[in-house]
Amino acid sequence: MARIALWLSGTGLVLMTAFIAVQVFFRYVLNDSQSWTEPASVMIMGWFIFLGAAVGIREGYHLSFDVLLYVLPDRVKLMLHSVSDVVVVAFGFGMIWYGAQLAEKTAANKLPSLGISGAFDFLPLVAGGVLVVLFSLERLARRAAGLPTARFGETELED
Repeated sequence: MARIALWLSGTGLVLMTAFIAVQVFFRYVLNDSQSWTEPASVMIMGWFIFLGAAVGIREGYHLSFDVLLYVLPDRVKLMLHSVSDVVVVAFGFGMIWYGAQLAEKTAANKLPSLGISGAFDFLPLVAGGVLVVLFSLERLARRAAGLPTARFGETELED
């Protein structure tokens, strides 16, 4: 799932860049701006940001403040990493809950330049939230089983 999300994020980044290039070409070379490129690019950006962020959480690349962890015993480090993952799960549920509410409230609106429902602007928030929850739960389960929680064999315990 993480690999698919990462490929979709990369594809979205390339697609967004292509849309912006089309906009620049049409605006400055042909003197005829395309109305769909900016909103489509912003929507795609939402997808690659939220999917990529979820993968970053799974792989252990999310932001953290680790100074205290350098002086704590390994068991306490594990506990604090687990607390962090539980907080991230709660945040993911918030993304799902509030993203779904925003999508529901804007579903009847039509994006004029794209001709699609305004709910599509908030679907990346919901999808990203689902992946954040799944990947954080995976990290908790792997830690409970004594397995590495990040890619490349990283573990929280210093052997």
